[in-house]
Amino acid sequence: MTADPAEIKACCAASYGQDAVALVLGESYHPGGLNLTRRLADVLGLRSGLRVVDVASGPGATARLLAGEYDVTVDGVDLGESTVERARSAVEEAGLVDRVRFHLGDAERLPLPDGSADAVVCECAFCTFPDKATAAEEFARVLRPGGRVGITDVTVAEDGLPEELRTLAAWVACIADARPVGQYTDILAGAGLVTGYVEEHDAALARMVEQIEARVRVLRMTAADRLAAAGVDVDAVLRYTALAKHAVTDGLLGYRLLVAEKPT
Repeated sequence: MTADPAEIKACCAASYGQDAVALVLGESYHPGGLNLTRRLADVLGLRSGLRVVDVASGPGATARLLAGEYDVTVDGVDLGESTVERARSAVEEAGLVDRVRFHLGDAERLPLPDGSADAVVCECAFCTFPDKATAAEEFARVLRPGGRVGITDVTVAEDGLPEELRTLAAWVACIADARPVGQYTDILAGAGLVTGYVEEHDAALARMVEQIEARVRVLRMTAADRLAAAGVDVDAVLRYTALAKHAVTDGLLGYRLLVAEKPT
């Protein structure tokens, strides 16, 4: 399917700003949750005093964790206005306003200065960016020489996905434009970023799909009115989770952690 980039961005931003998404996905909007965020931070070598950019920062769970546990300063960037507002409120409640800021912005045009970051993190979002090459160039632009970008994301087999998993709804679910891991590293290389580490986390993706399926089934019984108000088609979600589970089992879908460096 050929999807319009503006439509994809608007749909993703609107969908991830809904309360129903928080109900279904919980606090962390990516496979592996905050434990995988900690693993990514450890592989990146985050430490006190560093400045981090969190691209597609969502409700801010990652930014708050990094600031609170790793004593770094975080600039979160997200395309959803309501999502940014929620993230700012959560930071105020956590008492982290001196170390975490959120900006309304596009991954393909980050509202941050050149060479201002020691690290960039992007969790389960890179595959949804319509122009991945430009986003990678933006990662490289805001990094200082020697800085690193850490990505966790959905990957696909070289043969790609069935047609049913390449719709607009699947874009929002971080599936439709996922790429083989080699294509991700090629895209990063095109922006001058050298991938030095890749780690497999397929089991985290499988667990998240199962959790979403279970939560949606429970919500259909306990909070059907909230799902309906948010425009969630429960039957469609369950069809996607069933297809995704088979794709993971068959090796068509996976999840990887990648770290790339901007050469000095």
